[in-house]
Amino acid sequence: MGKGVKVAVVGGVFAVMIGGAGYGAYNIVSALDGGRGGSAGAAETRRSGPPDKEEVRETADAFLGAWEKGQAAEAASYTNNAADAGVLLTAYGEEARIGRVDITPGAPRGATVPFTVKATVSLDGVSKPLRYTSALTVVRGQTTGRALVDWEPSVVHPDLRDGDTLVTGESAQPPIKAVDRDGTVLTREKYPSLGPVLDTLREKYGDKAGGSPAVELSIRHATDEADTPLLTLAEGEPGKLRTTLSAEVQAAAEKAVKAYPESSVVALKPSTGEVLAVANNRDDGFNAAFQGQVAPGSTMKIITAAMLIDNGVTSMNGPAPCTDTAVWKSQTFKNLTGMEPNEGATLANSFLRSCNTAFIKLIDEKPIDDASLTREAQERFGLGRDDWKTGIASFDGSVPASGGPDRAANAIGQGQVQMNPLNMASVTATAVTGAFRQPYLVSPELDGRQPAQAKGLPSETSAQLKEMMRLTATQGTAQQAMSGLGGDIGAKTGSAEVDGNATSDSWFTGFRDDVAAAAMAQQGGHGGDAAGPIVAAVLRAGG
Repeated sequence: MGKGVKVAVVGGVFAVMIGGAGYGAYNIVSALDGGRGGSAGAAETRRSGPPDKEEVRETADAFLGAWEKGQAAEAASYTNNAADAGVLLTAYGEEARIGRVDITPGAPRGATVPFTVKATVSLDGVSKPLRYTSALTVVRGQTTGRALVDWEPSVVHPDLRDGDTLVTGESAQPPIKAVDRDGTVLTREKYPSLGPVLDTLREKYGDKAGGSPAVELSIRHATDEADTPLLTLAEGEPGKLRTTLSAEVQAAAEKAVKAYPESSVVALKPSTGEVLAVANNRDDGFNAAFQGQVAPGSTMKIITAAMLIDNGVTSMNGPAPCTDTAVWKSQTFKNLTGMEPNEGATLANSFLRSCNTAFIKLIDEKPIDDASLTREAQERFGLGRDDWKTGIASFDGSVPASGGPDRAANAIGQGQVQMNPLNMASVTATAVTGAFRQPYLVSPELDGRQPAQAKGLPSETSAQLKEMMRLTATQGTAQQAMSGLGGDIGAKTGSAEVDGNATSDSWFTGFRDDVAAAAMAQQGGHGGDAAGPIVAAVLRAGG
């Protein structure tokens, strides 16, 4: 098999024993219609509207009862997607080797029925108990009018997503004992959002860290994501894998993102590029901190300011008038509500107040063209070239050359620009040191990776960017979030408007001495509202 778990070859059909009193003891009325499901007979008029309590009960009984008995096709017939349900339910007994299934329902909550599964996973004479809870929802079939289980893989196990399946066998990669930069063991139990990262590290480096394979029940994901172990039947010998993470900073990052839904943060050392923390608060398990692709809002003005300075358009103390509006290619751009115009503003003043119109007016100056921002991002900051090798999957940012209104929108982090917290933490690190050092989570020496290279910034540009970020943290839009932090500090806020969302995405990036961090909170509001406190908490721990 390609990755994760080598599936045991199993003959025969999906046959399981019935244990306990569960649904094996139920007299399921709805199962008497020959697998058609529901309580309606063929001669009855097609029903409409939400299923009633009786239909919910009967449909849930029929589905869970057939599943418990190992009748995969029968159980699938009570769903609104029999084909996909049949595949996963069959794998439940065959590839996953799950038997002795006992399902106990809870009290229905409207059309939703929670339930508890007790079962046994067995392979090569070794058995382990499995217990978990899940839920199903009964809906009205759109074409048949029958009451049906609304099919989602999470019905079978709450951690399953579309295209996933369950397998039991010897792992393709030995387990790892991931440790931080000081040797502290990193576990998913103590650092929950590291779970997907640890799975990926195991998949990629398990055979390089030593150790021997385990026998596990795992989720095989439809994507390139590493398999997720659920139950260990036989322990393997873990190999030791040293990462660049800091347990202390990681703990602060985990705690900080918990306060804001759909949030992510990355912290790193500007002097080396070593990643100190990566944390996500998301229901989907996606590592948006490394792989997200969304507009970064005004944090992008760090790169835009660098472009303006490097091209001789203006300087930190040069003119950057902040007007009420700016028109570019027939599109009108505005500032945040309440910002006072300042026709005599310098670049530093417009930067610390995050004035959109100042930056948009300046991109019309010679020699700026449609590709100037792209060149600055790629050549100076190492972004958008698809060549970062961090040790795990990552997106390297995208700043495409754009004409029309998008040229202006890109300059303020909207339009076609896409970033994630890893990218913006790196941008801050490059801005304050003048050198691009590609971020990494595992030493390139382990597998001979060649980190991406970029020429970085002229020293005078870096000095001006760092000073403008200092002013933003002490006098500008980032002042409140950075309040109370000692040392050499700087920051930049951002708010990114997303079509269809009433509230903007919150972005914030900052530094404190030799730690840089960036965070986003989707629909979190202004930069200082959600992302700001996350970054401040991480910088405080990294000091």
